Amino acid sequence: MKKSIVFLFLMAGLLVNANVRVPLLFSDGMVLQRNKQIPVWGWADANEKVQVQFNKQVKTIIADKNGKWMVKLDAEQAGGPFELTISGNNKIVIKDVLIGEVWICSGQSNMEFQVYKTMNSEAEISDSNYPMIRHFGVAQDLSGTPKEDLKAGKWAVSNKENVKDFTAVGYYFAKKLYAQLKIPIGIINTSWGGTCVETWTSREAFEQSDDFKEMIAGVPSVNMDAIFETYKKSLLENIQKIQGFEVTEANQDQFKNLDFNDSKWPEIKVPSLWENQQIGNIDGVVWMRKTITFTADQAKKEAVLYLSKVDDQDITYVNGVQVGTNNIWDAKRIYKIPAGVLKEGTNVIAVKIIDYSGGGGIYGDPADLRIDFNGSAVALDGLWKFNVVNVKISVSPNSYPSLLYNAMVNPLIPYAFEGVLWYQGEANVWRANQYKKAFPLMINDWRTKWNQGSFPFYFVQLSTFDEFGGNSAKGSRWAELREAQTETLKLPNTGMAVSTDIGNAKDIHPTNKQDVGLRLSAIALNNVYGKKQVYSGPMYKSQEIKGKQIIVSFTSLGTGLSASDKNGVLKGFEIAGADKVFYPAKAIIKDNKVIVSSESVPNPVAVHYGWADDDTEINLFNKENFPASPFRTDNWEMVTANEKYNVSK
Repeated sequence: MKKSIVFLFLMAGLLVNANVRVPLLFSDGMVLQRNKQIPVWGWADANEKVQVQFNKQVKTIIADKNGKWMVKLDAEQAGGPFELTISGNNKIVIKDVLIGEVWICSGQSNMEFQVYKTMNSEAEISDSNYPMIRHFGVAQDLSGTPKEDLKAGKWAVSNKENVKDFTAVGYYFAKKLYAQLKIPIGIINTSWGGTCVETWTSREAFEQSDDFKEMIAGVPSVNMDAIFETYKKSLLENIQKIQGFEVTEANQDQFKNLDFNDSKWPEIKVPSLWENQQIGNIDGVVWMRKTITFTADQAKKEAVLYLSKVDDQDITYVNGVQVGTNNIWDAKRIYKIPAGVLKEGTNVIAVKIIDYSGGGGIYGDPADLRIDFNGSAVALDGLWKFNVVNVKISVSPNSYPSLLYNAMVNPLIPYAFEGVLWYQGEANVWRANQYKKAFPLMINDWRTKWNQGSFPFYFVQLSTFDEFGGNSAKGSRWAELREAQTETLKLPNTGMAVSTDIGNAKDIHPTNKQDVGLRLSAIALNNVYGKKQVYSGPMYKSQEIKGKQIIVSFTSLGTGLSASDKNGVLKGFEIAGADKVFYPAKAIIKDNKVIVSSESVPNPVAVHYGWADDDTEINLFNKENFPASPFRTDNWEMVTANEKYNVSK
């Protein structure tokens, strides 16, 4: 009897080990790429026979000594739904499988940005019943070494319940493709806010790059547990150094009170995310306090506190009295202050901020940070006191190179797809010049790893955002990053959607993702799907100096240049002489060229267009309403020229 029980346990163990498995990507509701070989792969016992059945195809393979196997199904035309069956010692049946167009969507927060956050989101969600559009959301994860499968993820059908959490850029792109092609569209969303391009690039790519091999040689193959402990120690030490005292949750009940002494607390600029300031990239709990003085007349009036936006949750007190709380990171805080709370003389606003992930702090328009007294107002922007009382310890994807490639890209290979949509760069503006090497390196890396040729790779040029107040006079990191993106178009089969006209100088996450998706789809429809159309705005070609004028020529004219200004006045052009000092310029369109001049520059040598962090006002388009990309005609050294990617070890 005992022998029989032992035998049964052994057999059960063997059967568990023998189960055929496939990656999470292969699951109900999936979309497979049409008109290309379809890799299907997974794991089994060593030397186990695996059979794959799909539509009218049957393929058989023997797993290798490590239990890995892969078959390549013959190309299929668009259609479905079908079932995909994988059989070994067990059977997997994947249902509701469509054949169509598959695009990978990746990057940082503007690609991660969900449909429910976009402008007109209610109407968009109402019009989302498109069962032929499917979205696979890759769970965020990081790894020190390449992983074979994802941490989590599933396919979801586009409908009112699901679409709100889709990548907005990817969804609006897919919606336009579906309208034109009438075939299934699958989008695979692998994105993570605030991440730099280096974490999306494989270690092998750095090792084979003359520009990065020295950097990567000094980076060990990392153990995530060891990284975590090192990061935790470093983070807490850094915060303690900034504050002058340790991170502790003790005594914080006093922080809301008017009589609490915060003289030893350091100060931070408000409104602005603390990631952009000395606190740095942390999640956790931070108290912020602002002391203000009111007259007796003001203290008697009804008042409303405008606290702009708080990422993620705030609990707000005035003189120790809670006046409001909200946990929606992008909602404006407007709190009525009850009568009798304000006092003549000194008053204190205290805000407990809980940041769960991504950006943190009070941010937005300075005009939205004030106390209103029935028409008169007291501004609250400027320096506030702060105290970090709790830090949520989590390793940043930017801690080491390749962490996101390993966990969120490598497991997708070699899934068949048509192309990639990419929206990233904000996290790389500090070393924009090096992005000219780092971004093409990543694109070539993905193309090498997938071995599907130079597949389409379309990206979004950074929108306008006034992060540093950069301009031609003091240099602009954002303009330099846009230039690096433009130069990446030298790679074959790439395309760029310019978005400067639909950005928000005061918000790094503009809500108009519809036009971003449409502009990316225009590139794809023209280049991939044979729907010939204008898909780009004017791109700088050359300049000709004629006396006091510089004549600028462009490609991608469409049916002609235009200015969005009703009077035809072009904005955003600057001109400089040999002294490299730029002056605002008069710019006019003539014969589909732009003639630039300034009385202040009698001997011009160079032109800038939109050369600023905030280039909201620039307004050169073609008649098809695609905006011109910002540019410069000089090659003078830029502010990020010597900034390099380094890993803290």
